[in-house]
Amino acid sequence: MNLFDLTGKRALVTGSSRGIGRAVAEGLLEAGAQVVINGVNDRLFKTAQELAASTGCTVIPVQADLSQREENKRLFAESLDKLGGLDILVVNHGIQRSHPAEAFPIEDWDTVLEVDLTSLFMLDQLGGQHMLTHGGGKIINVASLLSVIGGTTVPAYAAAKGGVAQLTKALSNEWAGRGVTVNAIVPGFIHTDLTEDLVHDPGEGARLLARIPVGRWGIPDDLKGIAVFLASAASNYVSGAIIPVDGGFLAR
Repeated sequence: MNLFDLTGKRALVTGSSRGIGRAVAEGLLEAGAQVVINGVNDRLFKTAQELAASTGCTVIPVQADLSQREENKRLFAESLDKLGGLDILVVNHGIQRSHPAEAFPIEDWDTVLEVDLTSLFMLDQLGGQHMLTHGGGKIINVASLLSVIGGTTVPAYAAAKGGVAQLTKALSNEWAGRGVTVNAIVPGFIHTDLTEDLVHDPGEGARLLARIPVGRWGIPDDLKGIAVFLASAASNYVSGAIIPVDGGFLAR
């Protein structure tokens, strides 16, 4: 038996029009899953076409602005309808705002916590409700290095991602014995279009690279393997885990 085979499984991956989310969606498709991808703008539909062409699979795009609570509910309901059920939920979307802590606007705090933590909880809760009554499933949250370290000038993001790690453990405590495993991935420093300037920064970028034992920045495809593992039968006895994929950064 191929423990990593996802043939016939149905998945929703949020924040998957680019970067890490796109790579995770592609990995699940390559392993045989049916996948709904999600994004907030029209880039989503181009991504769906590209993934369908590269994998030969049907890719279902559902556009939604997950800063709005009703949109979280609509995304989940529409995904269930299009897939006919849900076996795998990957909550990857998020935003960041940067200001010195002493000047951090409370409006930005509210926005980041809403998108990065409350929205994630809503989707996890909806996923859990469905999976608990339909034979179980896999929930995978995407946390951050700032779930572990504090960072600077991003207190709301650090607080939200710390919350993601603790929420993952809390949900696992309640649901793992009932067939729903809940885990979190902690991506390291990943080279995407959003980090392009930092990668090539001779100061901060070089300092970060020097702390990564494998000697390179990550790429989105580095997240495919852990996502497929956590979505598959290979991880049936793994729950409540917060797993770094960071080239050894946190160990140094």
